[in-house]
Amino acid sequence: MGSEWTTALLGELTVNYDGRRKPVKESERRPGPFPYYGASGVVDYVDDYLFDGDYLLVAEDGENLRTRQTPIAFMARGKFWVNNHAHIVTGNDKADTRFLMYALARTDISGYLTGAVMPKLTQGNLNKIELNCPPLIEQRAIAHILGTLDDKIELNRRINQTLEAMAQAIFKSWFVDFDPVKSKIAAIEQGQDPERAAMRVISGKTDAELDQLPRDQYNQLATTADLFPEAMQDSEYGEIPVGWEIRSLDSIANYLNGLALQKFPPESDSEFLPVIKIAQLRAGNTNGADRASARIKPEYVVENGDVLFSWSGSLEVEVWNGGRGALNQHLFKVTSDVVPKWFYYFATRHHLRSFRAIAANKATTMGHIQRKHLTDARIGVAPPKGMKAFDMTIGPLFDQMVNNAQESRTLTQLRDTLLPKLISGELTVAAMDQEVSI
Repeated sequence: MGSEWTTALLGELTVNYDGRRKPVKESERRPGPFPYYGASGVVDYVDDYLFDGDYLLVAEDGENLRTRQTPIAFMARGKFWVNNHAHIVTGNDKADTRFLMYALARTDISGYLTGAVMPKLTQGNLNKIELNCPPLIEQRAIAHILGTLDDKIELNRRINQTLEAMAQAIFKSWFVDFDPVKSKIAAIEQGQDPERAAMRVISGKTDAELDQLPRDQYNQLATTADLFPEAMQDSEYGEIPVGWEIRSLDSIANYLNGLALQKFPPESDSEFLPVIKIAQLRAGNTNGADRASARIKPEYVVENGDVLFSWSGSLEVEVWNGGRGALNQHLFKVTSDVVPKWFYYFATRHHLRSFRAIAANKATTMGHIQRKHLTDARIGVAPPKGMKAFDMTIGPLFDQMVNNAQESRTLTQLRDTLLPKLISGELTVAAMDQEVSI
């Protein structure tokens, strides 16, 4: 730590806005575009806001103040509402607001908490938290370095939300609602060009917009449209496109159940793998995970890019990018030699609502789905030629999602390496700049 660093109380570094907080009962909230924040982040979206700008929110109560499974301090930007479970502050003329967020991330606050059952951080104790602070210009430089990484991670998250929404919409249109096929049938009945009708549905463009497409894009779109048949056929699960078939989830993919893994003691020096359970799947990382022997069959080892599906609890299906680990018994690792990864991922996700309804009936299912439910869950599958062509449309969207998530993991690791060193003064911004210039 440099000689210019000083120790200060958080109350000496901030302006507090707790008096402007206002809780709203869930029954009285009206849906809208503005985030409604609580102790651990956004809990709802409402039609009005209390704040507009950049503020630091710090959890006032909740078990997370002890466990710190998620950050206890986080930035809220733009227009938003805050209930009375989060303190709201900004840095004053002595402190950078975002620097304070990073400083709190490395500060032990256990001595400032009250409440034997439910931890609470009162405003008085919040103000007493001691922080080590460099000069303001250094604070801003540290916040800029760490913030740039966090901003890119957040941008990747938002891009992936958009990509997933696009891919899911295409998947539902093509493989659930059969929109291109139905558009062809309607066009034939009306004496119109069925291929152009399918092209409009697939692209979302008008005839005039189709005519403005570059020739190679037009031809590719026409090729895709041509792969959809012009008629439907009966099946045991209703009408499907001619030449397609209805397949169960467990016939298009292998749902490998994980293992009941014996814990390795923390002091063990043996080679181990972090155990990926439902909690790790939700968090997207193995922080705080149990340890298990690395000497397990390769098929039970989880790698980045694997599709994981939790068959109990909240039931989630995700592409894992949290590093190598061991598959827990409450998760499936999903693989297939029959269809592309994006297909079995979105096919599983499409059935999540019905799976969750089954799991909710604990009287008969004990809060989870069973193998037979994978057999009962059906999806329309195109012939191999069609699936290969559709892979050219949806595959790149899915691959970009995976690449973005993996890039964010690398950036997160870099941020988590730099943060303690920058916040403690072990590493200075000047030293980083010098190393980069060399």
